[in-house]
Amino acid sequence: MINTLKLERSIKNLTQEDLAKLIGVSRQTINAMEKNKYVPSTVLSLKIARVFGKGVEELFFLEKDD
Repeated sequence: MINTLKLERSIKNLTQEDLAKLIGVSRQTINAMEKNKYVPSTVLSLKIARVFGKGVEELFFLEKDD
């Protein structure tokens, strides 16, 4: 799974720490998601989508092998 979290954060001028606080996780979790090393739960994905005012499918994309 790939995502556009880093891009969306930059558009909203949010740091990893800012986003982490908004959704109730650690900065390290945001970092891992941005590096595609951690796939968020459905609930976490929905929280992230709410922050950016987008649908989950606009932020997260399945790769060919997923």
